[in-house]
Amino acid sequence: MPEFFDTHAHLTFPDFEKEIEAIIVRATKSGITRIISIGTDLESSRAAVELAANHEAVYAVVGWHPNDLDGSPEDVRPGLRELASQPKVVAIGETGIDHYRLPSSRGGSEEEDEIWKDRQIRAFKQQLELAADLGLNAVIHTRASLEPTLEIFEPYADRVRGQFHCFVDGSEQMERIVALGSLVSFTGILTFKNATEVRETLAATPMDAFMLETDSPFLAPVPWRGKRCQPAYVKEIAEQAAAVKKCSMEALSESTCQTARSFFRGL
Repeated sequence: MPEFFDTHAHLTFPDFEKEIEAIIVRATKSGITRIISIGTDLESSRAAVELAANHEAVYAVVGWHPNDLDGSPEDVRPGLRELASQPKVVAIGETGIDHYRLPSSRGGSEEEDEIWKDRQIRAFKQQLELAADLGLNAVIHTRASLEPTLEIFEPYADRVRGQFHCFVDGSEQMERIVALGSLVSFTGILTFKNATEVRETLAATPMDAFMLETDSPFLAPVPWRGKRCQPAYVKEIAEQAAAVKKCSMEALSESTCQTARSFFRGL
């Protein structure tokens, strides 16, 4: 059975409470040998570090998600720096920019939008600076915000590589990211009937410039679309990716696992 990694899962979310052992066993049986659990705030980042310490197959990424900054300190670096010193922390994130869930989408004002955008930018820059200082790469969230995300990221691109996770933009945008020395990663969206552009983008992506992920518990691939996702489902995502790339599962395994190992410290 070819080996694959889930390079982006949220194992600390309540969706998996009291099921971690079973989740890992199912993943292992599907050939998923590494699971990277992603932090979205300080609490979930601490929990990811603890999971990684207690489970051989699990690694941690620590960071503040752009939608989870309520209650965050003005400077998110000190708390994350302490966590990043742990041996199985492999990157900084999930960080980035999100213009999909602005205050105005929930009845707020345009003024509130600008305040929130500024808070996202400051936290994103702080985490990129921390990643550069520690010699780590960054897991980057971008939703309805690729241009502003790239504008902030580009000055750091010579010191930090980014995994632009859950990538759904076109091949032109992918090429810009790859030209910066960074990567994209694909989720179960690849298997969705209406995701033609995503498959076309993957077809155009160099074999050494993408990784696979579930974004569990979200975005379960067909045939589980609409249900809770889990790391074992990387197998179905990989099958679709191999079909798109017109390569064997073995070749896809070798490429994506090597790409992940070169991106994430100590994987």
